[in-house]
Amino acid sequence: MTRKALVLGGGGPVGIAWESGLLTGFAEAGVDMSHADFILGTSAGSFVGAQLAMGASPASLAAPFLAMADAPPKPRTEPREPARPAPDLTLLMKKMAEAASGVRPAQEVRAEIGAWALEQSPMSEDAFIQSFGRFLAELPADAWPRKGYACTAVDAVDGAFRLWDKAAGVGLTRAVASSCSVPGVYPPVTINGRRYIDGGMRSAVNADMATGYDLVVVVAIRVATGAGDAAQRMRQALDAEIQVLLDGGARVELVTPDEASVTAFGPNLMDMRRRPGAAQAGVVQGRSGANAIRSAWNA
Repeated sequence: MTRKALVLGGGGPVGIAWESGLLTGFAEAGVDMSHADFILGTSAGSFVGAQLAMGASPASLAAPFLAMADAPPKPRTEPREPARPAPDLTLLMKKMAEAASGVRPAQEVRAEIGAWALEQSPMSEDAFIQSFGRFLAELPADAWPRKGYACTAVDAVDGAFRLWDKAAGVGLTRAVASSCSVPGVYPPVTINGRRYIDGGMRSAVNADMATGYDLVVVVAIRVATGAGDAAQRMRQALDAEIQVLLDGGARVELVTPDEASVTAFGPNLMDMRRRPGAAQAGVVQGRSGANAIRSAWNA
């Protein structure tokens, strides 16, 4: 029997909605990704993948976002709170580009990103975890999926990459929160006395961590298009990760957002208002794209 892995990349709250819709659309078309033997998630993908690994049906993942699209706008009865100023992520973007450039050791640059993240105070860790809703916030401290699951993070102090899996002995709640901790937007998350930030600081996908499987479906949201050094480096990094899987004997199916999905995302993957449209676009793409992987996935 084919041993299958699902890799879900990062992409902010919009990416969570789109990946949820994509998995729903796949399932509706006969490709149920909940049957994966192993699920690997980074950032947004860690949250979506954890729900799937814990037994959520693909349809239930997208349902909250689709309901937002169908719901009429609620009348506002209270004065609107002043919006918090958007965080200045200029330094983060600069450092991420530097880490990918190879000019200096990537771990060294990630440590500098972590140091900057530790200086920021966007919200408390508890408030951050509560923002994930009941799914994570109410889990027992030592909860972990029974099926194969892992998510990624980066040590905020030394920049080391961490793969959280069952053997790591950490709870799912904090493991996923650490994987989603975008520096400057969310607080570094404490695990065993150390602080951790978004696993996307190493790679938006980290697909090379899913070795040992016959079929690997890689869902990559942040795939740069167009010209420029940054776009080229992002594509090269993903290609290198996929090559690791191919060299290990895996068949790899890469899924990236289609044109309609990219339009639904808008320019900012952190824009919560874009989630319903992103989920809808994901469902449509999943339904139409399932043919390409159905026979291999169901083998």
